[in-house]
Amino acid sequence: MARVFEGFYAGGSWKRTAKTFQDLNPANDQVWADVADADVNDVRATIQSAQDAFPAWAELPFTERAAYMLKIADEIEKRQGDLVAAIQGEGGGWFGKGMFEAGYVAGVFRAAAALSYAPIGEVMPSEHGKVSMAVRRPMGVVTVISPWNFPALLTARGFAFPLVAGNTIVLKPSEETPYSGGIFFAEVMEAVGLPAGVFNVVTCSRENIAAIGDELIENPLVKGISFTGSTAVGRMVAAKAGAHLKKCCVELGGKDSLIVCEDADLDKAAQAANFGSFMHQGQICMSVEKVLVNEKIYDTFLAKFVERAAKLKMGDPTTDKSNIIGPLINNKQAAQVKAQLEDALAKGAKAVLGGNINGRFVEPTILTGVTPDMLIYQNETFGPVVPVIPFRTDDEAVAIANDTEYGLSSGVMTGDEKRGLEIASKLETGISHVNCSSVNDEPHIPFGGSKASGVGRHGGRWSMETFTETRWITLDRGGRHFPPMF
Repeated sequence: MARVFEGFYAGGSWKRTAKTFQDLNPANDQVWADVADADVNDVRATIQSAQDAFPAWAELPFTERAAYMLKIADEIEKRQGDLVAAIQGEGGGWFGKGMFEAGYVAGVFRAAAALSYAPIGEVMPSEHGKVSMAVRRPMGVVTVISPWNFPALLTARGFAFPLVAGNTIVLKPSEETPYSGGIFFAEVMEAVGLPAGVFNVVTCSRENIAAIGDELIENPLVKGISFTGSTAVGRMVAAKAGAHLKKCCVELGGKDSLIVCEDADLDKAAQAANFGSFMHQGQICMSVEKVLVNEKIYDTFLAKFVERAAKLKMGDPTTDKSNIIGPLINNKQAAQVKAQLEDALAKGAKAVLGGNINGRFVEPTILTGVTPDMLIYQNETFGPVVPVIPFRTDDEAVAIANDTEYGLSSGVMTGDEKRGLEIASKLETGISHVNCSSVNDEPHIPFGGSKASGVGRHGGRWSMETFTETRWITLDRGGRHFPPMF
């Protein structure tokens, strides 16, 4: 039976809308929930609620804001079962993925609480004897536009640090995951007694996204924007924010490589490739989308990789917890993956594993013979299809890895850490991991990419830098003299 939510959450209460939209389970097309479909007027009123709440929230002692973060973390843990069920039911996620995500989210708020006790500025020297300070202050209303693939994790990371810094939040989750990326957090904030208007959630259907997205960026009361999603949409968000001289942090797509050197532990490398390529059906911005393998161990590695991937069970994750490969999120995403796969096969690539597509279910697929003229070499796939490409030298591996407009994450597998660091230093990515998969995250680290993978960093003090204003304040003690003619 479909869930029915009371409305969207604004100013500390639930607001009903004239229309609702259906939130579907991507595994079976059943209606998972009926959700409030807000319009532009609803969003304007919500932004005003956040603005009204800002002064009191910003003036609250940092210790009290930190205490709220800890209460939020505890409440999330109490509701872990609800969140996991939503991650599976509306997002198509594997049970293990849901458990990881739910556990991670609580940690985001504890990291935010801890950061409240960190320095918020510095005292600088002054040749005039002033007490010269650079300090950080909250901006005001920050809007958060979050994605569907890791809806709870990426939403929490987008707003927890701006919130604890003293900003107020208006969140719009993806229409694919309105509960796990939005309504869930509204329920948590209401339960812990967060002051009215400090945190708000507006949900809307795909038909209203364009108008509401513009309002969330261009409304004069909005001072900062946090966006996680596709590069195409991120370019538009950043351009519109820039036109209004607003600060924004956009975390976008990736075409990430895992480089396997001939001296690597091949069992560990095969596991890293398997996890990195097929976790959540490859629907992760930092998924391994190219496995680059030294030609000396190519055949041995490929056999180990295929053997591991062949054991991944595919099916509806809501009916069987052992189904690791669930559905892609929607038909559009499945069509994109199918187009890339068919293009590669038509141009000479071979599927040494998988290759079959049934609706939104795509088998874990490993390709060989992939060349630069193929779509799957050039474009972000966001699905469980990955090429394995040989290389001769480390420089060649770096060149292949960098041969993309994206620059989010990367991994290097080698028995020589010095060699791994040398390779990592040449990769044009915001993130790189030696002897681990490209898929890595922690709440307090600087998460983000270069090139077309984004601008700015989420996480820890780097979020604080983005979503606060730096001010220079001095105290003059008689050392600065004015010219006598004045």
